[in-house]
Amino acid sequence: MAEQGKDPFRLAILTVSDAGSKGERADTSGDVISEAAASGGLREVYRGIVPDEKDLVSQRLAQWCDGGEVDVVLTTGGTGLGPRDVTPEATRAVIELEVPGLPEAMRMGTLEKTPFAMLSRSVAGVRSGCLILNLPGSPTGVRECLEVAMPAIPHALEMIRGWRTHAAG
Repeated sequence: MAEQGKDPFRLAILTVSDAGSKGERADTSGDVISEAAASGGLREVYRGIVPDEKDLVSQRLAQWCDGGEVDVVLTTGGTGLGPRDVTPEATRAVIELEVPGLPEAMRMGTLEKTPFAMLSRSVAGVRSGCLILNLPGSPTGVRECLEVAMPAIPHALEMIRGWRTHAAG
């Protein structure tokens, strides 16, 4: 949750899905992020769906982060081992600072629930003072990962806000 007296942190949700981008699949994972984020004190300002294309994912992440209207981008999808799973590579292509602890904690925290957690290639990092965190593509995976990560996200964002202030001054 954002500090009292401050505006809530602003969230963008990016779903990475070939089928979702064609309207062939409902964005249920994005819905789970939206619900969890609202209860965690984040205010959703953007939401989009792009196909599993590295350049398109990177462009949208850079656009949202560089625009200054978003504090955190949560992505869903494209973190597995399939040939079209490119979200981690797209994220690494745009971040300025990697934050490995968030995805490591999500993998460890969800490993107790499913052995497939060890196959996640999620990445987290900062670009232009904005935190990016990759989540899995399944609603259950999103929910379980956010249970682990959400308690640390507001503190991370406060640290990044402080970094922004120092960088600007």
